[in-house]
Amino acid sequence: MTDHQPTEPVVPRRPTSLDPQQLGFKPQPPIGWLKPLLLLSTGLRTLLAILFGAYLDKRELQNALDAEVFAQPGSNGELWFDYVADLGDGFHATYSVAYLLAQPSLQVEGRTLPRGQVLLMGGDQVYPLANGDGYENRTKGPYRAALPEAPVRGPQPALFALPGNHDWYDGLTAFLRLFARRKDGHIGGWRTLQRRSYFAVRLPARWWLFAIDEQFGAYLDDPQLVYFERAAGGVQPGDRIILMTPSPTWVKSAQKPDAYDAVDYFIRTILAPTGAEVRVLISGDLHHYARYTGVEREMFTCGGGGAYLLGTEQLPERLTVPPEETLTRSASPSLEYDLVTRYPTPAQSRRFGWGAFHRIPQRNPGFATMLGIIHTLTMLALAGAMSRGGDIQRLFSIPLVFMLVVIMLGAVLFAQPPGASAERRPRHWILGVLHGFAQIGLAWAGTWVWLQLPIRDWPWPWPLVGAALAYGPVIGLAATQLVAAYLLLASAFDVNVNELFAAQAIEDAKSFLRLHIAPDGTLTVHPIGVDRISRDWVPDPGGEPDAPWLRPRQPLHTHFIEPPIVIAGPATAQP
Repeated sequence: MTDHQPTEPVVPRRPTSLDPQQLGFKPQPPIGWLKPLLLLSTGLRTLLAILFGAYLDKRELQNALDAEVFAQPGSNGELWFDYVADLGDGFHATYSVAYLLAQPSLQVEGRTLPRGQVLLMGGDQVYPLANGDGYENRTKGPYRAALPEAPVRGPQPALFALPGNHDWYDGLTAFLRLFARRKDGHIGGWRTLQRRSYFAVRLPARWWLFAIDEQFGAYLDDPQLVYFERAAGGVQPGDRIILMTPSPTWVKSAQKPDAYDAVDYFIRTILAPTGAEVRVLISGDLHHYARYTGVEREMFTCGGGGAYLLGTEQLPERLTVPPEETLTRSASPSLEYDLVTRYPTPAQSRRFGWGAFHRIPQRNPGFATMLGIIHTLTMLALAGAMSRGGDIQRLFSIPLVFMLVVIMLGAVLFAQPPGASAERRPRHWILGVLHGFAQIGLAWAGTWVWLQLPIRDWPWPWPLVGAALAYGPVIGLAATQLVAAYLLLASAFDVNVNELFAAQAIEDAKSFLRLHIAPDGTLTVHPIGVDRISRDWVPDPGGEPDAPWLRPRQPLHTHFIEPPIVIAGPATAQP
């Protein structure tokens, strides 16, 4: 009889470089949102999701999945937990935030903040489109590298994720496979517990967390409402609630009054009858930090987990929530909320905006190439109309009217008038038309310069070669600069603000929340900012199993965006 010796546990080998073969994923660059193919594919996916979203909606099917209400009691009656959103973009920004979240503790302005026992992901866990490869390379891979194994000391942190609009582009297929799997449910050292795209969690000291899935802000499905009605059965009068939503509809309702209707309906019909107080609303989707405060609650936007920075200068100073213009007859009483903090500041945001002139062509070379091709074809058409050329030359010219229509139509569609509210739509059309005329003016000026050059008199096909190799790159860069100038001007009228910042793919000025519930029920929210991410990583092959695979060559510096916000707990809080 053979004796069987006990085998040593297999310890995964730690990477010694940033080689994708060792990491198990491919670190991705930040997304260039003006890349022509990406613009086309994202636009088509968005259109299909809007037109056929109801057919892709898997929330009704989730009624067959477990309807567990989770409990995270923490330790000794207190709980530390983290919130991050909009994270699955470029590797450097995403991993910088993941690295900080994975640290056993953070030292921020003299305070020690232990790692969260729960990590909440608030939406848009991947960009630009949800699929298995995207989640692996932009989300799961970086977070696994930040916390490869369950902590050697202390409990294994839990992870809950709420889908955003980018998670929804495939109807939640990839999202549910990653975050709601029954077997092997973990991302690195974080264990995934949820079985649906929405969840309720009982927290210590009579606090609750409810996270609702709005699917493009359309409505709340019946299985979801039934799930939350059952969860609300455990809520007692006087309890306090944190409500997670995929989008800060309280901000968006300033321009679209019905944006907040679903959230208000949920609060009125599910939460209010319990006698509990909704004290905190948290969302991502807008890629910055902002806090509105009022007599009833604090409302946080914190979308700084890794995606491009979005400016803050256009945020309204005061909100009326729900807006008085809503058509919902039984809406909650409207209350005023004031903007108290934003990150980056408006001055910093404006400085970031002016970076469009060098960042847009740098981040989106394909966009500059596309504009160069369009302008070159327009120049050839204009030049052919201004002078008589040979028969062969005419074969390579494009009808002038067609090219002018292409330029004007592209400029108007870029201004996005269809998505604007009725009151705002004229400014979108006007700015789009002005941009179109500006691009046509540039094409006319470029043609005049071209006609002054001796190259136009060279034997055919040398003028065409010169136009492709010399005129195209120069006019493409000039047209890109004109787009940057248009975006700066349009943003002053609250048009194309998102495009101004998305095109720049600014990776710095990231943010996340570290929250703490004390045994007496006091909730403290620590808004943490990262002015500069790391772009230089050093492998740590000799680290502990739960230590990050990669460390920043220079330390990452964090700070409080504003002093921690203290929210009183229930009067009779119990551990």
